Amino acid sequence: MKKLILVVSFLTALFIACLPEPADDPVVFDPTPVTVNLRDFPDPEFPEDNKPTVQGVMLGRMLFYEKLLSKDGSQACADCHRQPDGFSDSLQFSVGVEKMNGTRQAMPVMNLAWHKNGLFWDGRSAHLRDQALRPIQDPLEMNETLANVISKLSAEKKYTDQFIRAFGDATVTEERIGRAIEQFEFTMISNNSKYDQFKRGETSLSDAEERGRKLFFSEFDPSGVQRGAECFHCHATFNFTNDEYMNNGLDTDKEQKDEGRMKVTLDPADMAKFKTPSLRNIALTAPYMHDGRFKTLEEVIDHYNTGAKNSTTVEFLMQYNLQPGGLGLTESEKADLVAFLKTLTDTEFLTNPAFKSPF
Repeated sequence: MKKLILVVSFLTALFIACLPEPADDPVVFDPTPVTVNLRDFPDPEFPEDNKPTVQGVMLGRMLFYEKLLSKDGSQACADCHRQPDGFSDSLQFSVGVEKMNGTRQAMPVMNLAWHKNGLFWDGRSAHLRDQALRPIQDPLEMNETLANVISKLSAEKKYTDQFIRAFGDATVTEERIGRAIEQFEFTMISNNSKYDQFKRGETSLSDAEERGRKLFFSEFDPSGVQRGAECFHCHATFNFTNDEYMNNGLDTDKEQKDEGRMKVTLDPADMAKFKTPSLRNIALTAPYMHDGRFKTLEEVIDHYNTGAKNSTTVEFLMQYNLQPGGLGLTESEKADLVAFLKTLTDTEFLTNPAFKSPF
């Protein structure tokens, strides 16, 4: 009986050894649309020529973490937009491949599908696909040519295969690189903070968080009867930004060193105006402002409370911030505002494996 078992085992092994090698899965175009969990966010309006697919998003994710996009192979998009930092940079100015500093703080990458008024602090890119290509070519960032990037990616089978899956053939172009990164970034949605859960009735806020919430969404009352910090004027909506370019009183006319939006529009009325950033995950995206001048949320609130400066283009909405004594927030009220801002931290977004490196 033992011999019979040995013979059967030998024949089975021989049969298996004679089987042809399993063929690799064929690399084919896969237009399967990607599914995202919007929760209570409105439906995004994706461009007709670039609706996210599973394979397009995967290609964009690979490119987001790909150091071949830089001149010396040392940097990827993800090096200045780190997931633990809310896909921003904890440095005041990111350091490029030539070891030179950038000139503005890296903006966080999230909920970009709802940004319809330009990208970057000055809005110089109208679309996300254009924005995605600019850091590659910026001498202060990756300092690489798109021609070289195309050549490097075309030599990598994992990329030519993925371009087939995403776009139907292996041709690598700058337009496809931009569209793939755009698709990935469309899916980087932060919508499950404690505040979101509170809005859905899934949790409650602490007393300090609730007091901060009321201050955040209340008008300043010159009579002092009602207390308000007026934050909602610029940071309302589900995404905590009005998607506009504004001068929030950081500098006087003489102190202004960065043209901001005016560099794009050439309109003096846009001098020192910068895009209003979303406050989602704000507790993790320090330093703050376009030049990263404030290290803490407390410093930011002090600016809006009593530190605002007048200038030719400062927003009318800053009228009460600019008056003597500013908004007059007490230390306790400022602490409550910080407590509320911390409820905008979305741990799920910060740890979501779908946004981590695929390598």
